[in-house]
Order: sequence, then C-alpha cells, then structure tokens
Amino acid sequence: MIVLAGFLGGALYGALLARKREGTRLDMAQYAAGFAIAFGLLGLFLTIFLERMA
Repeated sequence: MIVLAGFLGGALYGALLARKREGTRLDMAQYAAGFAIAFGLLGLFLTIFLERMA
C-alpha cells in the first residue's frame, strides 16, 4: 500500500512541478514518471523496513 501511495503521489508531484515550471505535456509526463519511480522505490524500502521491524 505504501508503494502505491508513493507511486501515485510521486506522479502527481512530478506533474505539478513540471506545470509550475511551465513545461509542455511531455515534460509533465517525464517528470511524473521520474518522480513516480523514485517515490515508489522509497515506498518499497519503507515497506521492507517496516516488515523487518515487526
């Protein structure tokens, strides 16, 4: 669940950041993909850490 939330949150954040910087649709898509991957990986590591601690 944390991974999906990170993925979707990262995509939304990336798209909004590109829009704020006045990027085109392709810029928004690239930023969304990059941030989605990064935040999804952070969510994955957080999930693994929490499972190991429990």
